[in-house]
This record gives sequence, structure tokens and C-alpha cells, in this order.
Amino acid sequence: MMMNRRTFSTALLAGAAASLVSSRGVAAPTPPVQARNVVLVHGLFADGSCWSEVIPRLQAAGLNVTSVQNPLTTLPDAVASAQRVLDRQDGPTVLVGHSFSGMIVTEAGVHPNVSALVYVAARAPDADEDYTALAKTYPTPPASAGIVFDGDEGRLSEAAFLRDFAGDLPEAKAKVLYAVQQPFHKQLLTGKTSHAAWRSKPSYYAVSTEDRTINPDLERFMAKRMGATTIELKASHLALISQPDPIARLILNAAGRPE
Repeated sequence: MMMNRRTFSTALLAGAAASLVSSRGVAAPTPPVQARNVVLVHGLFADGSCWSEVIPRLQAAGLNVTSVQNPLTTLPDAVASAQRVLDRQDGPTVLVGHSFSGMIVTEAGVHPNVSALVYVAARAPDADEDYTALAKTYPTPPASAGIVFDGDEGRLSEAAFLRDFAGDLPEAKAKVLYAVQQPFHKQLLTGKTSHAAWRSKPSYYAVSTEDRTINPDLERFMAKRMGATTIELKASHLALISQPDPIARLILNAAGRPE
């Protein structure tokens, strides 16, 4: 007997202290395309290793996983880095983005190999939308005050990283992540997406309710606007590290591989 998406998602995430808050609103949706590949993209203040807790969980389910090293230079450069990895995939692929890389997922997600999109506390602009202007319609998250610049390169101060970016991680672990933080170029923040892949691809969203880097209500708005299958996690901006189990299950759901 086939479950609809709402029923399946509720059952899938109940044991993970997560709550399903919306679905695509179809009574009998087409089951997700079964994917064998997952491509993960990191955002600002991080590198590809930020997916290290999620990767082994996906590999244990038999998925081929690649974590893109986002150059954090310009949006076209970042999208191109993801597209090169997508070109190498041999079939349906779930494209997953955290934080800023939701911009990349939204743009690169139109790639023919992409079967579904997953956003983890991520930006999800519409085509040609000014994300910065959208974000300003919500209260400014605390992490924004902690960004420091060395010329054209930006990064989070250690205090902001520990408190506002990785607030639910043990301090020792958060400090390791701070040590591998990659600076971003100012020009990266000026880019706009020309496509909105979520308008044509099945989409999934994990909202972090304790997020101090992107306003949680903004996350909820973007998830609702795209009609995403959505979960809420009581987590910092780094739910992919503090709560990798429900994040991995959401990706497995998107890959058509329920446990």
C-alpha cells in the first residue's frame, strides 16, 4: 500500500524529534524518483567537510555521495563548481544545499541529472529575486553582526561562530569547524539566480527553529512558497552536524529510498 507524502513524511520523522509542517498539498503525489547519487553543497563559513556527519549515513544506504568544494568567490563560479560535479553523475541525483548554497541549488538544480532538491536552513530565492532585500523584511539574525572583512574577504568572528552559527554543538567541535572556515568574497553576495529549480523539481526543506544565521521565519516562508516537504528541527544553523539523522532521512526521502 503506497503512503502519500504527508503520511510517509510524518512517519519517517516522528522518531527523530522532527515535525512535518507542510507538504506539496497533493492527495496522491507521484513517488520520488529513485536516485543513486547525492551531491552536497556547503555555504558560507564552511567547507565541504561540514557534511561529514551526513555522508556516512547516506553511504550506508547505498548512495553515491559527493561533497562539492564551493569556491566562495562569485555565484557563477560556485554554480559552475556544482555543475561540474552534477555532470559526472550517472543518473538521477538529489542536490542538497546548506545555508548560502541554497542559491546554488536553486540555480544549478535545473541540471537534467537532478531529480530532487533538499534545502537545509538554506536560501531559496526565486528567479531574479534580490535575496538580500527579501531577508531585510525579517528581523536581522544575530550572526550578521559577527561578519568581519579583511579587504574583500569575509568570515565570522570566533565568538559569532560559536554562539550564532554553531550554538548547539560542543565548544570543542565548534572550534574545529571554525578552524576550517573558508572566507568568502564580497562579490559572492551580489549574485542573483536566473532560474528557480524548485518551481519544476520536487523540493524538501529542513527549518532550524533555533537558527541565528538565517531567520527561522524566513526559512518557513521560503519552504512554504516552494511547496516543499518540510521538517522543523530544534537546532542551530548547523543541523546537518548537530542532527544528522533527520537530515539524512530527509535526503533519503528525496532520493525515493525510505528506510
